[in-house]
Amino acid sequence: MSFFKKIFSSEKKETLDKGLEKTKSSFFGKLTKAVAGKSKVDDEVLDNLEEILVSSDVGVNTTLKIIERIEERVSQDKYLGTEELNVILREEIAGLLSETNSGEETEFTVPKDKKPYVMMVVGVNGVGKTTTIGKLAHQFNKQGLKVVLGAADTFRAAAIDQLQVWADRVGVSLVKQSMGSDPASVAFDTLKSAVSQDADVVIIDTAGRLHNKVNLMNELTKVKRVMQKVVDDAPHEVLLVLDGSTGQNAFEQAKQFTAATEVTSLAVTKLDGTAKGGVVIGISDQFKIPVKYIGVGEGIDHLQVFNKYEFVDSFFK
Repeated sequence: MSFFKKIFSSEKKETLDKGLEKTKSSFFGKLTKAVAGKSKVDDEVLDNLEEILVSSDVGVNTTLKIIERIEERVSQDKYLGTEELNVILREEIAGLLSETNSGEETEFTVPKDKKPYVMMVVGVNGVGKTTTIGKLAHQFNKQGLKVVLGAADTFRAAAIDQLQVWADRVGVSLVKQSMGSDPASVAFDTLKSAVSQDADVVIIDTAGRLHNKVNLMNELTKVKRVMQKVVDDAPHEVLLVLDGSTGQNAFEQAKQFTAATEVTSLAVTKLDGTAKGGVVIGISDQFKIPVKYIGVGEGIDHLQVFNKYEFVDSFFK
């Protein structure tokens, strides 16, 4: 398809290819077995394909959409060969991702008309939330933007310490209070500090607890309300961080968080260590919330802007 043009630099694309290697080899290993000895796409091949997509954590609903689209193509061309299945799959998955506003970007950017641009980051402990914040800060800082971090996850001393390590590493300022402080108070101080410093970007870390939706909703609502005393339309973005290696559990977390607060974008991390990379396709399709960033390695530059064309190209390379 003509839209599969090269967008990323070769180094960035190489990182993405490597990061999706486990997903790709697992997927194609299963696909090769499914079409072995078959010359055309028949019901058995489609049944096997359905199973492969579900086991790659694409998700049942999204899988059914993909299968329906392929069935339509098969019915139009009775002699569709199995060797064409890769091409069709690639086209249909890219088409599906095109239906959400996911994956159009190629660079780390923030709107010029919002200053400071305030991001609130949510997600349970262990998904790579603090690391994602640190890597985002690095990318924005690299572009010459002034970044201020806020350590509003005050329930774990380790969260504050870890964010301090990242702030020092990437050379940005951090606003923090002691463990157990009111998260809203930290958010308020962070925005005050950012405004006085004429900062471009503010990234607020919030508590990684999904204890129950009501408490979470109240806490995040309070943080938002207090921030708006300083920047009246803050936060401009609520980024939910999900661990891609947990597959269906990531779907469940997305469900819980979207019910508790208005999530506007997603980051899917740890894709390099898993064969469950298909979760990005399913989450993007099911939640209609743009996947904005993906983590494809442990390096400081291994957080990438999610671009659907590059992603699908690496998935089917």
